[in-house]
Amino acid sequence: MRHHPRRDSRGILDPGRLLRQVRFRRRLPAAELRPHVEHYWLIDWELTEPFDQRVVPHPAVNVVFHGQVDGPETAEVAGVGSELFTITLHGTGRVSGVQFRPGGFRPFWRRPVAELTGRRRPLIDIGLPVGGEVCGGTDDNRCRRLDALLTGWGPEPDPLAAEATALVEEIRADRTILRVDAFARQHGISIRRLQRLFLDHVGVGPKWVIRRYRLQEAIEQAAGGPIDWATLAADLGYSDQAHLVREFTAVTGVSPAAYARSLG
Repeated sequence: MRHHPRRDSRGILDPGRLLRQVRFRRRLPAAELRPHVEHYWLIDWELTEPFDQRVVPHPAVNVVFHGQVDGPETAEVAGVGSELFTITLHGTGRVSGVQFRPGGFRPFWRRPVAELTGRRRPLIDIGLPVGGEVCGGTDDNRCRRLDALLTGWGPEPDPLAAEATALVEEIRADRTILRVDAFARQHGISIRRLQRLFLDHVGVGPKWVIRRYRLQEAIEQAAGGPIDWATLAADLGYSDQAHLVREFTAVTGVSPAAYARSLG
């Protein structure tokens, strides 16, 4: 179990620009929630002109609370995003978000997570109580309110959710995992059972998870400096450099070389 939140920028396009425009930080939840929750993410901004941020989604459900100075706080659940997510921030505002671990939302909602994939719904519409506002006060206050809210939802023990979480974590950590059939065979389970487990508890299939984590690694490496794209494509399991370029471009909207140039 982690003792500090992730420090990577995977999924965030042009993370340097994001950090220049807003205050972004991650915090861990209470210890009893960590089997289910990856981290809380907090954003505050005071902008003189609109700011667009693009994110390549993780295989994770997020619950997001938006607070604007000129309106009431809103709360929504965002299923695993199948496409590039773009948000425009303006004026002054705050967000308090919960990124669940893959498989981690299922014990709270108790329904197949694939029902939320590619969808964003008001939190109250899916039967989970919203409670009071969570975007005000210090970071500690915001995190304590999120801890209390999630604890009040009463996650049920779910061995299958724990299994799904462990399998996805293995895929994320081990870049040599490139094929669903080999991964299923390694764990002594059928491809069919692995697919059902992922759709029910993660929201997307194992092939999608493998490809998304490998692509996020390519995006992160592009932000780190010059890259031998042919070598990286081979390392990440793409059939060739053209395959990586096609997938990178299809998801982000720009080619790897153009993205790297845009970072200066």
